[in-house]
Amino acid sequence: MKLHTISINNLKRRKAKMAFLTIGLMVGIATIVTLVTLTNSMSTDIEKKMDEFGANILITPQNNGLAMNYGGISLGGVTFDQREIRQEDLAKIRTIKNHQNISAVSPKVLGGIKVGTRDVLLVGVEFESELKMKQWWQIFGEAPKNDNELLIGSDASNVLNAGPGDTLEIEGETFTVAGVLDQTGSQDDSLVFASLGKAQKLLGKEGKITMAEVAALCSGCPISDMVTQIAEKLHDSKVTAIQQVVEGRLKALDQFKRFSYAMAGVVVFIGSLIVFVTMMGSVNERTTEIGVFRAIGFRKSHIMRIILLEAALVSLLAGVLGYAAGMGGAKLALPFMAESENAHLIWDGTVAFGSIGLALLLGLLASLYPALHASKMDPTEALRAL
Repeated sequence: MKLHTISINNLKRRKAKMAFLTIGLMVGIATIVTLVTLTNSMSTDIEKKMDEFGANILITPQNNGLAMNYGGISLGGVTFDQREIRQEDLAKIRTIKNHQNISAVSPKVLGGIKVGTRDVLLVGVEFESELKMKQWWQIFGEAPKNDNELLIGSDASNVLNAGPGDTLEIEGETFTVAGVLDQTGSQDDSLVFASLGKAQKLLGKEGKITMAEVAALCSGCPISDMVTQIAEKLHDSKVTAIQQVVEGRLKALDQFKRFSYAMAGVVVFIGSLIVFVTMMGSVNERTTEIGVFRAIGFRKSHIMRIILLEAALVSLLAGVLGYAAGMGGAKLALPFMAESENAHLIWDGTVAFGSIGLALLLGLLASLYPALHASKMDPTEALRAL
């Protein structure tokens, strides 16, 4: 009789215990696969979001000013040299060394203006690039499609008593409110947005912009280098990077990864204990059987191979089932944990082979001592139980 036949027959005779061992190890592997897959999928999702939103780079005019403080109280400031950014200069941004990492450039012109008897802040934007950069905006109605349509913030809508489809008169011209922004909790709630060209005309700032935002394509882009490159192209502008959101997301993801690895370590330890206890119990129950094997000429290495082969077969099955269960759990959990509704599950072959390999390693290591213990049994002592 071959050794592997003995191992398989032993597993068949002890179906309940082997099923318990398989389920215990499978749960451990499934937990690890779920955590690792969720981490990888969320990383990809966050990086995709960063590709969409980018790490904003802010471009503002360079001006000479003096901040006034007295006794710790701010009294405002005085500007000696108010400068403007020429709109045509923004084309230079697309010529920097890292221009391939630029997702969008959104110029803006700002100015105070009267709508009826109300003073409001008018912002001229290129709606295509602005909506691409601010994908978190929720609009009641529609985005403006021509120069005579406006988009207004929620607070501005209340102040002006205007909603989608209403008309407003600005500087003798009639505009239609195409949409109203949902509450954002930012300064956008108080603004009135118009097309860039129309706003420049109303404010008397044709060909000039007040500021511009640049969206970089990825989380790993050399933002600092891009800031320097843009500053070299736009000498009269101040270029700064706004990276708090990117850094916050990366930090949160890093903390989740650490938590996942800590949980995986605990699960690995528990899985190993389950295998060890079950295999030791199996060896102790088979004292007579092992004594018979030794009495008829089985060597210590043969006994060890029988025990380890049983553990390997169970571990292999647990690894395959654990990977399948883990991927199923990750698929169910991903929609609740990812930031994007379109987040995709990452099917990684490394995780598949790694989970099966880990199950085999855990099973064999945890069964090593029981196998040694079985191989060292005294045949005489074992046969006394007959």
